[in-house]
Amino acid sequence: MRVMMIAGEASGDLHGSGVVRELKRRVPECEITGIGGDKMQAAGMDLVYHIRELSVMGFVEVIQHLPLLKSVERTLEALLKYRKPDVLVLIDYPGFNLRFARSARKHGIKIVYYISPQVWAWNPGRLRKMKDVIDKMLVVFPFEVDIYRREGIAVEFVGHPLLEVLGEPQGRAEFCKRYGFDENKRILGLFPGSRRQELESIFPVMLGAARMLKNRNDVQVAVGVSSVLDFDFVKSFVRDDLSVQLIQSATHDVMKNSDVALVTSGTATLETGYYRTPMVVVYRTSVLSYLVSKLLIRIKNIGLVNIVAGETVVPELVQSSATPQRLASEALKMLESERLREDIARKLGAIRERMGTPGASRRVAETILSFA
Repeated sequence: MRVMMIAGEASGDLHGSGVVRELKRRVPECEITGIGGDKMQAAGMDLVYHIRELSVMGFVEVIQHLPLLKSVERTLEALLKYRKPDVLVLIDYPGFNLRFARSARKHGIKIVYYISPQVWAWNPGRLRKMKDVIDKMLVVFPFEVDIYRREGIAVEFVGHPLLEVLGEPQGRAEFCKRYGFDENKRILGLFPGSRRQELESIFPVMLGAARMLKNRNDVQVAVGVSSVLDFDFVKSFVRDDLSVQLIQSATHDVMKNSDVALVTSGTATLETGYYRTPMVVVYRTSVLSYLVSKLLIRIKNIGLVNIVAGETVVPELVQSSATPQRLASEALKMLESERLREDIARKLGAIRERMGTPGASRRVAETILSFA
C-alpha cells in the first residue's frame, strides 16, 4: 500500500503526524511519502520535501516563490507517475494542494482532502472546481459540512485533530516555578507564528506592545516559540531592554498559563481559545498581499477563534491597525479588568463544543484505507 501526503505548514505537520501513526499502526508495511515536517517524519513518513522549504505566506510572496513551487510540483508529479500511490492525502495548504490535485487526477489517483481550505471565507466559487478533483473532503468544523454538501461534494465531519494533542498543561504553580515567573504577577503570552515571514512582520510589533505593558502594568512576558523555528533566529528579535522568557516545545503550557495573549492569526488562536485565554488576534503581511486579500475575503472576521465561536469574542488588529500602541491598549483592557477576562473566557468555552470529539486521526486513516 502506498500513500502520498502533502502538508505545507507546521499545523499540517502536526495533524498529519497523527494520521501517519494511525496508518502505520493498522498497516505497518504501508509506504508513506510526500511533504511534511519533523513530526510526520518521526511518525514514519519518508519526506521528499520538508515544510520549511515551502512555508510561504501572502499572495505576492507565493508569486515570488513560484519557480520553487513549480519545481516541487514536477518532482511530485514524477513520483505520482512512477510510484503510483493508492491514495493522495492533501492537508490544508490550498494554494499548492488544489493545483496539485488537478495533476493527480490525470493519473487516476484517489484524492482525500483533510482540513478544508477556507473557501467559505475567500473564494466560494472554487468549490465547483474542487468537486471535479476531490473524492472525499474531511472537515474539522461542523458548519463546513453543509457548504460542501450543497455542491455535491462527498464530505464528512471528523472532529478537530487538536483534541488529540490539547491535553491538560502544567498548572500555574508548576509553570511559574519551572520558568522563573512570579505566581502573583500577570503573564502576557506572545505567539508570533511558525513562519519566518510572520516573525519578521509581527514579532517586533508584539515585543513593542509587551515593552509598553511591562512599563505600565509590570507584566511578565512569555513567548511561545514554534518547534519548527530556529531558536536563535527568534532570540535575535529580543533586545536587552525587555526581559522575556522564550519557551520552545511547550506552547500549550504558555497558552494555558497566560493571563492575556497576543496571537498571530491562524490555528494558534483556536488553541489559545480552547484554553479560554483572553487574547488579541494579530495579522500583518505585505501591503500588496493585504490589498489582494481584502478583495477576496468575504467574511467579517479573520481570526479562526472568532469564526468558530460565531461572533467577535476577541479583538482583531490587522495590518495598519496592528501597532504596538493598539496591541498594548487592547491587552491592557483585559489585564486591568477581571470581569472582562471572565466574560471572554466564558464565551470562548463554546470553542471546545464545536471541535467535536477526539479521534480525528483514526477517522481519517479509516477513510484513506477505504479508498486504498
